[in-house]
Amino acid sequence: MLTKIELDAWKATTPDTENVEVVNRLIDQFGLSQMKKEELDRYDHHFFRRKIIIAHRDFGIVTERIKTKKPFIQMTGVACSGPMHMGHKMSIDLFLFLKKMGARSYLAAADIDAYVSRSDKTVPSLEKAKEYAVDNITDCIALGVDPKDIYAQSRKEQRYYEFAFELTKKFTFNTLFSIYGEDYDPGKNSANMLQYADILHQQLREFGGPMPSITGIGIEQDPHARAVRDIAARLPYNFVMPSFIYFAFQQGLQQGKKMSSSDPATAIFLSDTPEEAAKKIRNAFSGGRDTLAEHKKLGGIPEIDRAYQILKYHHPDDKYVNELYDRFKSGEITSGELKDEAIKFIGEFLKKHNEKAKRARPIAEKIVHGR
Repeated sequence: MLTKIELDAWKATTPDTENVEVVNRLIDQFGLSQMKKEELDRYDHHFFRRKIIIAHRDFGIVTERIKTKKPFIQMTGVACSGPMHMGHKMSIDLFLFLKKMGARSYLAAADIDAYVSRSDKTVPSLEKAKEYAVDNITDCIALGVDPKDIYAQSRKEQRYYEFAFELTKKFTFNTLFSIYGEDYDPGKNSANMLQYADILHQQLREFGGPMPSITGIGIEQDPHARAVRDIAARLPYNFVMPSFIYFAFQQGLQQGKKMSSSDPATAIFLSDTPEEAAKKIRNAFSGGRDTLAEHKKLGGIPEIDRAYQILKYHHPDDKYVNELYDRFKSGEITSGELKDEAIKFIGEFLKKHNEKAKRARPIAEKIVHGR
């Protein structure tokens, strides 16, 4: 198992390229299964068509349930440690798609997790984590999540907490150290207890019983996936082993940086105004050449261009995205013109999203605070 330190080193070496060779090496080291063409072609969603979903663990079990129209579980979570950005939106997009495929759906607002696992600078109190939870749930509802599918960890049922504490007997220090390295602390133990309870508790008899489940995560989170699968196998509940599918990275707007809620220049937040987003995109890292003449001669590099990535990961029209790729790569359009396209798309999206968020906030307040 790669440690967190090794994962961080790997991410640091590939911040600005879709390096297929490196991703394949990581998939091999983790023992993941790559998505086969027939699996990617089966689902009518741009994450599959554009190979943004790159690998899986036992996704075939869930595929079989979808084909036979039998129920299955899906769960995801929002971190509640800051505002949601477009990278977070990917998990919600997948959540909504799997709901259409027949999933019994759960979305956890991880407010307790956020407080115990983050620094006091990031999340100074549980009350602050709950404020973030309201913000995050507001965005999820505005994106289309059914409020009935959302829960806050701090207001979950007693059986959930009993189960979460039961899981702590299955942790070992070596497992936790392999995930966190020197960053391990007791708060991380509590966070894992809750994260793994979120993934597994739906299979308890009180919540419906054993059933195939699926969670979408970034590939760097695979140590958690392996840990929860190991724990599931050692519990006395005859659980179906949880399945996972893995996203490719959406890079941060600035060169060499990942998207981060604590660094506004790296990400477009769902709470940004169209004007704020436009400014960030204008300043984003480009795959254009140094001069216009060189760009027209050699063409751009869409694989590292952040404006193109915004469209690749979020625009639903394949024909439009593919045409922009070809035109930029051939040098027909410039980096500035590509940024104009991204700004137009994001501006329209944020305007509609922010209007929906205003209506969603009272519902989010009730989910978190019960009033």
